[in-house]
Amino acid sequence: MGVAAGPIRVVVAKPGLDGHDRGAKVIARALRDAGMEVIYTGLHQTPEQIVATAIQEDADAIGLSILSGAHNTLFAAVIDLLKERDAADILVFGGGIIPEEDIPPLREKGVAQIFTPGATTTAIVEWVRENARQPASSS
Repeated sequence: MGVAAGPIRVVVAKPGLDGHDRGAKVIARALRDAGMEVIYTGLHQTPEQIVATAIQEDADAIGLSILSGAHNTLFAAVIDLLKERDAADILVFGGGIIPEEDIPPLREKGVAQIFTPGATTTAIVEWVRENARQPASSS
């Protein structure tokens, strides 16, 4: 299969019980303004719903916003489901209130990048643009 044409497609999701989505909406808008296609799933999504949406929408990346403290469980669940559904090529990144000491284990589990509250939308957009579509190595 060739390199996917068209805009990068990103699913932005708020898993878990956290009711604050301002940050997720800011990121969704910044990615959209940068020319990406953004599918915003809204609040209270289960990992299953998020992964199903990403696969259905042929997403290049999933951005998870987590402020509830359940990031370790929720990120792991999304990554495991992507692997189970043979969609581990979808990049998972996230942001929110995530303690510094939790970041290395999340990266080891397969979370591509974690943005903490100081991250700028510009930095996030640039990171997604550089990482969301790794061209397949030509044989």
